[in-house]
Amino acid sequence: MSRTDEIGVHDLRAEQTAAALGIGTAAPRLGWWTSAPPAWRQQRYVVEALGDDGEFRTATVTSGDSVLVPWPFAPLVSRQHLRVRVRPEDASGAGAWSAPLDVEAGLLEPGDWTAVPVEPADGVADSTGSAALVRAEFTLTQPVVSARLHVTAHGVHEVELNGRRTDDAVLAPGWTSYPSRLVVTTLDVTDLLLPGANAIGAVLADGWYRGRLGFGGGTDRLYGDRLALLAQLEVRHPDGSVTTVATDDRWTSAAGPIVASGLYDGEHHDARLERPGWSSVGGGDDGWRPVRLGARDPATLVAAEAPPIRRTQRLRPVAAWTSPEGLLLLDFGQNLTGRLRIRVRGDAGSVVRIRHAEVLEHGGLCTRPLRDAAATDVYVLRGGGEEEWEPRFTLHGFRYAEIDGWPGGDPAQAVEAVVVHSDLERTGRFACSDPRVERLHENVLWSMRGNFVSIPTDCPQRDERLGWTGDIQVFAPTAAFLHDCAGFLSSWLRDVAAEQEADGTVPWYVPTIPGGSWWTPSRPGAVWGDVAVLTPWTLWERFGDRAVLARQWSRAVAWVELVERLSGDDHLWDEGFQLGDWLDPAAPPEDPSLARTDRSLVATAYAAHTARTLAPTPAVLGNDREADRFARLADDVRQAFRSRWTVDGRLTEDTQTALALAIRFGLLDDAETAAAGDRLAALVREAGHTIATGFAGTPLICDALTDTGHVDTAYALLLEESCPSWLYAVRMGATTIWERWDSLLPDGTVNPGGMTSFNHYALGAVADWLHRVVAGVAPAAPGYRAIRFAPQPGGGLTHAAADVRTPYGPAGIEWRLADGELAVEVTVPTGATGEVVLPGGRREACGPGRHRFFAPVGAGAELTGPRSSPAR
Repeated sequence: MSRTDEIGVHDLRAEQTAAALGIGTAAPRLGWWTSAPPAWRQQRYVVEALGDDGEFRTATVTSGDSVLVPWPFAPLVSRQHLRVRVRPEDASGAGAWSAPLDVEAGLLEPGDWTAVPVEPADGVADSTGSAALVRAEFTLTQPVVSARLHVTAHGVHEVELNGRRTDDAVLAPGWTSYPSRLVVTTLDVTDLLLPGANAIGAVLADGWYRGRLGFGGGTDRLYGDRLALLAQLEVRHPDGSVTTVATDDRWTSAAGPIVASGLYDGEHHDARLERPGWSSVGGGDDGWRPVRLGARDPATLVAAEAPPIRRTQRLRPVAAWTSPEGLLLLDFGQNLTGRLRIRVRGDAGSVVRIRHAEVLEHGGLCTRPLRDAAATDVYVLRGGGEEEWEPRFTLHGFRYAEIDGWPGGDPAQAVEAVVVHSDLERTGRFACSDPRVERLHENVLWSMRGNFVSIPTDCPQRDERLGWTGDIQVFAPTAAFLHDCAGFLSSWLRDVAAEQEADGTVPWYVPTIPGGSWWTPSRPGAVWGDVAVLTPWTLWERFGDRAVLARQWSRAVAWVELVERLSGDDHLWDEGFQLGDWLDPAAPPEDPSLARTDRSLVATAYAAHTARTLAPTPAVLGNDREADRFARLADDVRQAFRSRWTVDGRLTEDTQTALALAIRFGLLDDAETAAAGDRLAALVREAGHTIATGFAGTPLICDALTDTGHVDTAYALLLEESCPSWLYAVRMGATTIWERWDSLLPDGTVNPGGMTSFNHYALGAVADWLHRVVAGVAPAAPGYRAIRFAPQPGGGLTHAAADVRTPYGPAGIEWRLADGELAVEVTVPTGATGEVVLPGGRREACGPGRHRFFAPVGAGAELTGPRSSPAR
């Protein structure tokens, strides 16, 4: 029997969030992880809940589960609040209580809304780019017990109560498929209210709703012509009564100091136009006009699943100098997504202009890759003392900034870069003995941070920043290791489902906007459309979220059936528009789709793989009847692939990507797979260990080499520094993953193509191989309930380590190689099991706790099995 004080219960959460205020489901699933002595095993758990009405609820469930377990009580109703705690117990009853979690439902029914959207008056913020202020005053005649603000907007907003921000979110409510889903945030604003008179106000700007989006000049007003705030403040009093302050025709509006604001072009703020005290009582006396009333179907309002966008870090410049033109240039040492915060002094009307870029060329900012994004912020001083300013409704992708009109002072003290992105919790880390590989991994991390901004985007700097489906499809396993992105991707997949066409076509990017003849209207494309099947499966595999599979099931089937129809009786997808192995390094700058590998091969290989991936989903969902159907389809497509692209057991398409796809997607028999692996290794060696793959092949090539006994070649590919390679970019000073293998040419000039970004995560999907093979940790059952530890040292590395906070708790591995012996230490969380695979192929099972294993390595080693010892 374990002592209760040796047991800890951690991270209790409802659904995929630890902040369960305003939750959008009546029956939120619960999850937690436990730290306990190795012999402890959960046999049951007890859930207790105390409501505001004083009613105490308890439920005991016999189960060893602790990840997304069913809600054990009656469904919640709107606004209902319970304080919940859980106690897992072993057979003897030993357990410990978790810290309590406040679970509170949001407005679950359309009829809960009394607020209507309020739009600025005619003549206020009518033009694209201009921002507006809206406000109201109200009186509280009774004490306050609690207060909740339910708020969203057409556009982006920041809300203030009595002169203070209600939260620290940036660009709320984010970007969704607005006609179908508009995210509502629920905030606890109890402490911001005052006895008697109060004031509430909001700043509104275009954001994604009304701002310019897309290529070639883009399109504005895609979702509507007018900005609007929708807010409902509910204040509860000791006698049980509620005061509701909702947006209605009593609100007023006015122009503010933000003259122009756009996600691509930047923000223009004239501090001389500021309205001091505008969100405080009495601040609406001068020039305020009645709002217009707008419309919104409350059935389309949804609770947030993903964490908000926030400021997460601040960086000081690492270098500052003056250009020949007299402009201040700053280097922040890191390519990032965010904006600058400045402190300045000067005369009223003085102008500070800030431009941003990812790289320098010829001694100045290289803005050509920004295309039609101005990426310029302007601040006009009010005068009269020190002024501090940061844009509110724009973001830039940059490492360098150029400031015109700098009024003097030390920029190292007066300027900082504010890093901004969706505030995902970091869950995974990697380290090794090669600092170049560690820098590569850090670049992957920074690219994910910079591109996970409400949706998974392709780049943060130019006139694009779209949710490309293929990019996240290949990167999702890496993302799921680095950060807890379960709620983030689950939310985005709802938009994918909402915008998937009736025939099953998945758009190239979601949310969908006009994109010229290449992208509009949407056409079915392999790798990209497969996100409908493969990314929900990744969330099941990494987070154990069965509900995502269930919710996306019909849309996944629609995609697979569409591909089946397009492939015809011969099961070869060899007609229609395809991107193929996009951005193969051999593709010319003007057409990234002209890759070495036959696009039809890529499409057919993916058709087989996606059908195979979908096949076990019905069993997971308790519907075994559908399983054989998709397994048979996968077999048929596999046979069609072999008939078309193999002759005498060899693949006819002799490219790195073709071989990697055939190997990893199981399209060959055993002997053919071995031969394909040998040929792939030969091609890599013939290329001087440089890469020859694009978006389709890059995530697979190191695994394909590893699977066929060529791990040393995989390491040689990883560690090559010539162009094109992963470490070429590192050698050239990259701090994020580039869109092209040669975004920066060896002579230091920027790739001449019209599509060149220095912050694209897709080619960083190799980090998943770093985690699973170099360090050696991977899920062997959904949610890491079983964990495979299988390090494969190589490349001269003497050490590697990775740890990941799984749904069951922290798991990790660390290995060191010295004197012909491999020492491996693994950590298995409570509730999970581990399997360790060491050189020689021997396997060792291990339970929760820390374990050490030893194995001889190198020529002549007697691989008779590892020695193992418990870690102290």
